[in-house]
Amino acid sequence: MKIIAIDQSTSATKALLFDEQGQLLKTASREHHQYYPRSGWVEHDAEEIYRNCVKVISDLVGDQRDEDYSLAITNQRETVVVWNKETGHQVCNAVVWQCMRGADICNELKVKSYGPMVQEKSGLLIDPYFSGSGAKWILDNVPGAREDAEEGRLLMGTIDSWLIWKLTQGKVHATDYTNASRTMLFNIHTLDWDDDLLAMLTIPRQMMAQPLPCDAVYGETTVEGLFTKPATIAGVLGDSHGALAGQMCFTEGLGKATYGTGSSVMVNIGEGCALAPPGLVTSVGFAALGKVFYAFEGNIHCTGATIKWVKEQLEMLSETAECESLATSVPDNGGVYMVPAFAGLGAPWWKSDARGAILGLTLSSTRAHVVRAATESIAYQITDLIRTMTDAAGITLRELRADGGPTKNHFLMQLQADLLSVPVECSEVEDASAFGAYIINGFAMKRWATFEEAATIRKAGNRITPKAENEEKTARDYHGWTHAVGQIIK
Repeated sequence: MKIIAIDQSTSATKALLFDEQGQLLKTASREHHQYYPRSGWVEHDAEEIYRNCVKVISDLVGDQRDEDYSLAITNQRETVVVWNKETGHQVCNAVVWQCMRGADICNELKVKSYGPMVQEKSGLLIDPYFSGSGAKWILDNVPGAREDAEEGRLLMGTIDSWLIWKLTQGKVHATDYTNASRTMLFNIHTLDWDDDLLAMLTIPRQMMAQPLPCDAVYGETTVEGLFTKPATIAGVLGDSHGALAGQMCFTEGLGKATYGTGSSVMVNIGEGCALAPPGLVTSVGFAALGKVFYAFEGNIHCTGATIKWVKEQLEMLSETAECESLATSVPDNGGVYMVPAFAGLGAPWWKSDARGAILGLTLSSTRAHVVRAATESIAYQITDLIRTMTDAAGITLRELRADGGPTKNHFLMQLQADLLSVPVECSEVEDASAFGAYIINGFAMKRWATFEEAATIRKAGNRITPKAENEEKTARDYHGWTHAVGQIIK
């Protein structure tokens, strides 16, 4: 059997073909349009996304239509679709996770002091980032939508639900626990839609998908007749959760950090659901083999973007690859710190009005010191976030598993290991989310009976261990960083 992992992201839909041993055989991808009808609003055409899903599967399969296939899905998480189950069409474009149209709804909920209830039940903060306010906006503003919803003609869901419903020709309306946990409508303790949260956002319960574990079998599809025999849809989870599974963070204390433009950090806190510290959220990390693991999650606005800014705006680098050699051309940062609050400071500080700064400059400061400060700021921010997570959960980080372009910078990764005092393993898997969907599909299809069995196919990446001789200097430099941040947020 071959496994097709659908990776439906914010910008494109990608299909990846794996064999049963986890070897990537082929990929296909198609971008979809981004719609910006008003300032701060972002939409996707869910029907275009579905068409692209069918196209990339077709591109992947070619004339090999007679083989045995199974489909897994990982997806952009909070984007919400409302559609008519009789016509099969969306009632309007999908409201994307980046869209701010639900801000007024969220502000009203905050004024009414719903925040503690929302966090206690859903693990989330009240924010238009999550699906609930977007769904309410659609019902309140699309003509006839509220009436149709009350009369049972409309369904709603995240992108995984929409794709499952379309692929099964309307036979299955389901979602997984991870995507559900990002809607602000799901109780992460009972693992079901919460009546109080639904009432708060005036969402009729009959619209909601059936929540299932990630490793459930969701249904069958021929992908509109593409396959000559039905393929099983098995293994569904949100993209950040897919990366957690793809990095094999199957036990408490394992965390993953994706180093990109910004950084997504998620730490497995075990089977106990804990309240996240201020500025962070608790979600279902993944659910498989009869177990539910929870995770703390936080996002940092500018990590890789900081190096891009130094290169393009300050013109201190001719190419990004020059960053490491220049940073290591000086023995230390010379007391220079960069706080990259270009769009405010994200987790764990959450100071939207903070602005970036370079501090500690003297007449002896050079271009190399500034580039080093920019590089160090990435590791410092990840450390801030992980320390906040592990302290709140009362757990010890065992290892950080990292992916993304900046992980090729050995100086940065060594500093990260030294700061956290744990090994950092840089993954060779480029599509961690899709690989995670493939792994969860394996649990659903009984390829592995335990997490340990699945972990045997993990390819060891570049493993960097903390150096004891760096401990004192690292502690001193980190103290300087916290002082620099204090200057910005005071």
